[in-house]
Amino acid sequence: MAKEKNESELLALQMEKLVRHFEALRIADYMELLERPFRLIAINFVAGLSRGFGIAIGATLIFALMLEFLRRLIMLNIPGIGGFIAELIRIVEMKNGQI
Repeated sequence: MAKEKNESELLALQMEKLVRHFEALRIADYMELLERPFRLIAINFVAGLSRGFGIAIGATLIFALMLEFLRRLIMLNIPGIGGFIAELIRIVEMKNGQI
């Protein structure tokens, strides 16, 4: 009788640990999300748009800063480098339709 009581207490303790672990992993929220596929698609779509927008803004800023750095480097009139960078900037501006 005492052995059965110890086993049932041990089982209850293990079940309680398992429930706490599942709650920490938020399994119920994940299962609820899987039951509504439209919501899952919408969340992933918005996340993809956000990532794409962030990448576009970041790349634009980096290239603009790089272009400004190259323009300032041209102003220094360093032999060899200035002509190469001027040609590079001319090509970029031609591709963008500024010339």
